[in-house]
Amino acid sequence: MRVSRQGDGPPPGPGVVARGLGVKGPRGWAFRDVTFEAEPGALVAVTGPSGSGRTALLLTLTGRMRPAEGSARVAGLALPKRMAEVRRVTGVAHVPGVTDLDPALTVAEHLRERALVGRRYGGPAADVVRGLLRSPRARAAGDAARAEEALRTAGLDPADLPKGGRTAVRDLSRAQELRLSVALALLGRPGRPAAVAVDDADLGLSADEREDAVALLSSLAASGTTVLAAFREAPPEAGLVVSTAAHGDPDRERAPQASRPGPLARLTRRRAPGDRGADAAADAAPAPSGRAADAETAAGAAEDKDTEAAEDKAAEDEERAGEARTAEEDADAHAATGRA
Repeated sequence: MRVSRQGDGPPPGPGVVARGLGVKGPRGWAFRDVTFEAEPGALVAVTGPSGSGRTALLLTLTGRMRPAEGSARVAGLALPKRMAEVRRVTGVAHVPGVTDLDPALTVAEHLRERALVGRRYGGPAADVVRGLLRSPRARAAGDAARAEEALRTAGLDPADLPKGGRTAVRDLSRAQELRLSVALALLGRPGRPAAVAVDDADLGLSADEREDAVALLSSLAASGTTVLAAFREAPPEAGLVVSTAAHGDPDRERAPQASRPGPLARLTRRRAPGDRGADAAADAAPAPSGRAADAETAAGAAEDKDTEAAEDKAAEDEERAGEARTAEEDADAHAATGRA
């Protein structure tokens, strides 16, 4: 894990702190040994190749995943002991599988739904009870005011959309989807969140749209919210860069490797030499490990044994056929000599 600083950061204080943080799943470590400290209002760029644990790190620091090692603090709340409280003071924007937008719903429907969820579950129990005691008209007016503020902060003006608030998500551009996701993250809890996580902040954006997205996140950070954003390449505006590229996985390194090539590699060898796509797929296939490697090795051995048996039988049949042809030719030659 590498950390580097860029530019001048905001004043020091309790923002997001990680010490030897790591998350392990059924397939091994998603990431580990992540250590950094970010002040409130910092723009933290999380970088690393696909599959290195960027999304898992964002979800861990917002209380959505439990770390397997190390510790962290978000706005002074310790992880993993106070995960529920961390979830209430943080927001998550544009994380596939967690905060997916429904393409069939409109912008207004997403806002109303998030405002309702935030009002009922996003704050302390006392605030929830007080909100329920308000009249329906007062609650609707409060939700509308919060939605308007969230959209303004995210830089998404419904007047610029084809059908205003009735525009379906499927009709939004990638940049507009990102802004809507940020607005929903802000709307999901009362008050300004202590931290907001944004996954794939520059995915599918043009150069100009990427600059706009970085400006949006920088503006959000300048308001005092710590922004944790996953980038393919860290922007110069980031005050802190955290890389998950060297997360390591000693369990996989110690796992025995299969002694025989996998089924995909064996299948590729049977293809025509000019099939470069198959060769590339075989080269890109990851080497199995652990029980999977043992199972594949056994399967490979059984397949090779069957192949060898079939080849031996074919050779034996061919040899017998050759002997029969030789005997037939000798008989024909003998008959021809007798006629002569």
